[in-house]
Amino acid sequence: EVQLQASGGGLVQVGGSLRLSCNISGFTFDDYAIGWFRQAPGKEREAVSCLSTTDARTYYGDSFKGRFTISSDSAKKVVYLQMNNLQPEDTAVYYCAGDYFVNAEYACREDKTLDYWGQGTLVTVSS
Repeated sequence: EVQLQASGGGLVQVGGSLRLSCNISGFTFDDYAIGWFRQAPGKEREAVSCLSTTDARTYYGDSFKGRFTISSDSAKKVVYLQMNNLQPEDTAVYYCAGDYFVNAEYACREDKTLDYWGQGTLVTVSS
């Protein structure tokens, strides 16, 4: 059974940083993509960044290039999202999600088709 567990959220001041972790288990084939998505109160879910496990390629939503960095530790089966210079508009629940046999861009663009979702971790940026 595939399980994704997001952690690392919390309260941070404007300009601060956080690193989110997505612990992955249960994928039986090493061909999948994992992404980070967020949903702010009253807003639609948006794709932050995604990563392909086969070639380590990454994809970023336009609003997130430069401040956010996705990476992975394949040995620990963890995908990270480093978030820098956080702003109040970054306040949201952040989810990790993934699926087999898709690349990073597809995972981010077609998140509604992804089969596996973690429970989310809340990031609150205070001013």
